Amino acid sequence: MQDWRFHRRAFAAVGAAPVGWLVLFFLVPLAIVWAYSFGENVGLTRITISGTFSNYAHALEPLYLGIFLKSVAVAALTTLICLVVGFPVAMAIAFAQPKWKAWLLLLVMLPFWTNLLIRTYALLSLMGTRGIANGGLEKLWNGSSHVSALLGFGAFGEFQAVPLLYNNFAVIFGLVYVHLPFMVLPLYAALDRLDKSLIEASLDLGAGHFRTITRIVAPLAAPGIISGLIITFVPALGAYLTPDLMGGTDSQMIANVIERQFKRANDWPFGAALSFILMYATFILIALQALRNKKAESRS
Repeated sequence: MQDWRFHRRAFAAVGAAPVGWLVLFFLVPLAIVWAYSFGENVGLTRITISGTFSNYAHALEPLYLGIFLKSVAVAALTTLICLVVGFPVAMAIAFAQPKWKAWLLLLVMLPFWTNLLIRTYALLSLMGTRGIANGGLEKLWNGSSHVSALLGFGAFGEFQAVPLLYNNFAVIFGLVYVHLPFMVLPLYAALDRLDKSLIEASLDLGAGHFRTITRIVAPLAAPGIISGLIITFVPALGAYLTPDLMGGTDSQMIANVIERQFKRANDWPFGAALSFILMYATFILIALQALRNKKAESRS
């Protein structure tokens, strides 16, 4: 591979367009929103950048801090469930026959080909009061009631729909459904590179499957596991659409509060401060991971 220091003009010509696009359409708008976080509203539409920290102080009040901590807890639980569900799936794909790997990976990536809004509405039709899940439960309830009546135990009462939507369960279920591929793909990338002979040696030496996974597979796949945790946790923390459509009044996350500041409350400075507090937390998480990797490399 050629060193860019010896071909600076060529590398500069190739990189100028994407770097310019990144600066113009990502960094500049981000800098504007960051400046808004130190401003205040003057009238209905005007914002003055006064250098105040009152928006950040307002964002750290118990009400918003509680919503932020709840969002962190929901995102963490979502990430944990994705890890528990995604690890066996990734292992199954990694140890599948070569002719099946491409098809299994296609099934994992297939949801990305459908808009998130459409997938969320599909969940709504599945989990609604008159949805497919409750419809199946109602048929099962009525059938069991009929059998119970024939056996002389009496019929059951009227079926009551299970509240699967507009609560915390629905939010976590929807977030797991949306973010599971983000966990499976990096796990598969790490597991697929494992030396399979180490697993065979562990089993031959008497270790069971569970001990082999916890003592051999998991440590070797640790980089992929950590990458999957970060890639899943960060978008889950900033999720907006799923909690908005599937959550109730007590299931809103910090992204929904930010949306209301920009669209309904017309308080852009406060919304910008909330946004950047979320971004600061994400940067700290990534920095801690980078520091951990650096320490691991120095020890090795």
